[in-house]
Amino acid sequence: MSLKAELLIDAHALVGEGPIWDGDADVLWWVDIMASELYAFDPATGENRKWDIGQHVSTVVQRASGGLLLALQDGFAAFVPDSGTLEMLAEPEAHLPGNRFNDGKCDPGGRFWAGSMAYEDQSGQGSVYRLDTDHSVHKMIEDIGISNGIIWSLDAKTMYYTDSLDFAIRAYDFDIETGGISNERIAIDIPKELGFADGFTIDEEGMLWVAHYGGSRVRRWNPDTATVLADIELPAVGVTACAFGGPGLDQLYITTASFRLSEAEKAQQPQAGGLFVAEPGVRGVAADKYEG
Repeated sequence: MSLKAELLIDAHALVGEGPIWDGDADVLWWVDIMASELYAFDPATGENRKWDIGQHVSTVVQRASGGLLLALQDGFAAFVPDSGTLEMLAEPEAHLPGNRFNDGKCDPGGRFWAGSMAYEDQSGQGSVYRLDTDHSVHKMIEDIGISNGIIWSLDAKTMYYTDSLDFAIRAYDFDIETGGISNERIAIDIPKELGFADGFTIDEEGMLWVAHYGGSRVRRWNPDTATVLADIELPAVGVTACAFGGPGLDQLYITTASFRLSEAEKAQQPQAGGLFVAEPGVRGVAADKYEG
């Protein structure tokens, strides 16, 4: 099934990423990693508010007690949009200035997971970390090239994750009580011609919607059969992430990138870096919040 996407904001983001729907405020939080900016898009008004975070910011989640948590270049931080207050909670890679954090989300137990990657010549310099509700940090996966999408199954028994350089989506058994993972396996092999697996999300039927960086599209995958169920083509090669949103969680918001495009490539992709929306024909599920 082929679906259409509509441009919402011609943002020309360097690396648009991290979209997540805030059902309390009815806004979409998202970021431009390399511009160090956090945004709140209000679909009711079309307003896209902006905060300069002061360092590269890769993903954003809601905090149950109020405000947000961010993954920054060095680690995890709490942010209060109303006051602009930023508080570092943990800096597990402050000793690795050649690395930065990338994609992440909260698990159903209220812990915040995010992974890292090298700025240049990525191979195995990255790791995946779990920030528990007591602010303790645990390294969960090592030897990562480009840490990207992560999400949990509807029954909270499986964690899906991708190192983009694998061209695959991994599955792990997940223990919601301890936050532990085990039994790593490949759920979906991604053909290289489709582009890297980047950020992804899950719908109410348990299917994964995967942004394919380098592939100009989002695809809906069945993680049990590794089959493609739907396809959304975008007018940008660098498709980075997607998230269900809107009051009914029936819209699919899609972020893209313009980073390192040549002038000729920008001319061919004038909407690269834009924020898009599609009608997926299925609802998503509410994003989990950080409980610490």
